[in-house]
Amino acid sequence: MIGIVAVVVFFLAAAVLAAAETSLTSVTRARASALREEERKGAETLESLLTNRERVLSPVLLLVLAFQLGAATIIGGLVQTWWGSNWIPLALAVEIIAFFVLAEAVPKAWALQNSSRAALAIAPLVSALLRFPPLRWITSALLAIAALLLPKQTGRASVVASDDELLAFANAAVESDVIDASEHRLIESVIDLGDTLAREVMVPRPDMVTVSADTSVSEAIGVAINNGFSRVPICGEGVDDIVGTVHVKSLVRIERAGDGAAPVGEHLSAPHFVPETKQADVLLREMRRNRVLLAIVVDEYGGTAGLITLEDLLEELVGEIVDEFDVEAPLFETFRGGVRVHGRMPVDELNDLIEGELPVGDWDTVGGLIFNSLGHVPSVGESLEVSGLHLVVEAVSDRRITSVRIRELSGKRLDLEAEKADLADKGERAE
Repeated sequence: MIGIVAVVVFFLAAAVLAAAETSLTSVTRARASALREEERKGAETLESLLTNRERVLSPVLLLVLAFQLGAATIIGGLVQTWWGSNWIPLALAVEIIAFFVLAEAVPKAWALQNSSRAALAIAPLVSALLRFPPLRWITSALLAIAALLLPKQTGRASVVASDDELLAFANAAVESDVIDASEHRLIESVIDLGDTLAREVMVPRPDMVTVSADTSVSEAIGVAINNGFSRVPICGEGVDDIVGTVHVKSLVRIERAGDGAAPVGEHLSAPHFVPETKQADVLLREMRRNRVLLAIVVDEYGGTAGLITLEDLLEELVGEIVDEFDVEAPLFETFRGGVRVHGRMPVDELNDLIEGELPVGDWDTVGGLIFNSLGHVPSVGESLEVSGLHLVVEAVSDRRITSVRIRELSGKRLDLEAEKADLADKGERAE
């Protein structure tokens, strides 16, 4: 009778710990933190267990194995005593089926379907087991023996999620209605920001509006107002010699004090320079930390490549921020059967919008792609075929491509579903 009771106890214990193992591996630390903020019972214990998941799971797995082998040993002894050794193979088969279905598959499937509920319920039990010294000692000793059998590692192994995995989680969350489409696009933008360089976001050198250091304060105010800027870079001998920046508010204050004829170079702030290869997410944190709203982007030779503002970086996350002073021509617009883009349109963004496969290389923009493909400055009307698309140069200004018409070679209309979703999202953000 004692043997039967022991088998039942071991069986139930193995099932509970199997559910504990599954729930502790399926619940993330972020989910545990959310449960704690909801003040769920057992959430604090669960969160503390998940801070070192490996330390927690090893004793649980050891106990599962011990209970299963213990039950198998007792069953073998009982069968040998009652019916003889000839019945042991049949008893072993029945035992394997019972343990697999009732002590493995069922509790683990339940724990997967109710991961948070199971983890909260089992966390106090697992925490109590971990406080039992003999179990900790035995587990540590066995892990030390296992470590001797494993090859030496040069560094500490860590479990991280790649960008693709994070996007997959976000896609699953959208499909499950945990987050909406706009939140998914924001998550995607945050991840993409880490792969974006300053030169892909900056206002290029030809589009920069600068003021000479010997320009009067009043004239500098006029330049800023005419272009709708609140800050203007100040140059010395040329655009490669940026000596500072000025804020229109400061200039207005100086002019009202009666000093509007003074050179603007006497009232500038020190410029902030960044390399064109700096990652956008790092630059965003740097500009916020240093309270810099405008930075000058320099190339590998120290020349001015362009400028970048905090607004430019934020637009990479939330889409275009349009105010009453923005009068720039759109980078992307559709027409019947195709699209029209500015030469400054980033190739990767265009690929996302039209689901195309335009090549990405040493260039970042559509204009750079055309220059590289043709090998010369194109004239209006010149065309080329790239990756199944027909590109026609519609406008060139001062050797810069300002308009490109794109159609599919087959004559079919481009797939603009992604573009429509993007435009709808930008409309929502603008509102």
